[in-house]
Amino acid sequence: MIDQLNVSRETFARLETLRDLLVKWNPRINLVAKSTIEDAWQRHIVDSAQIWPLANPQAQRWLDIGSGAGFPGLVVAAVAAEKAPQMQVTLVESDQRKCVFLQTAAREMGVTPRIESARIESLPPQNADILSARALAPLENLLEFAERHRNHNGICLFLKGQNADSELTSVASSWHISAEKFPSMTDSNAVILRIGEMKRA
Repeated sequence: MIDQLNVSRETFARLETLRDLLVKWNPRINLVAKSTIEDAWQRHIVDSAQIWPLANPQAQRWLDIGSGAGFPGLVVAAVAAEKAPQMQVTLVESDQRKCVFLQTAAREMGVTPRIESARIESLPPQNADILSARALAPLENLLEFAERHRNHNGICLFLKGQNADSELTSVASSWHISAEKFPSMTDSNAVILRIGEMKRA
């Protein structure tokens, strides 16, 4: 499994810690769907880690919105600690119980992301180089968040399911975006959208 992620043993151990904490905490606060726990490594860890190669490793600020149980944000923080130590990773989550999990997991993993317990709309603009989200909202909403929080030269990395094409079609009348689609390693029906240029139509 370590070869699958192309990370060091230390990073692999950090990700195993996250997986173990997810299994331990999930019955109490329902972090992810119960049906995905048995295959949490593939469904959540690898699914999140696959976006790293699509990012710029020289980026300074990575903003993960709607972080939930830390996917992809905590996984990104673990990989960044090894591969891009200059990067500040910020996780945004409005659910206070999930924030407690994020803080606990980050501490036990030995990573130091900034964790914001707030609604995305209420945060001051974050000027992020990279903005990520997984299973959070329709693309229309994600673009509005990105318009506020991403810097002019930044990119968005959005993990999307089988409705990605219809979402791209639905935003075409209101946004001009430069979007690339990459197949998911973990779900044949899913894709990762990498969005560069974006402006309102």
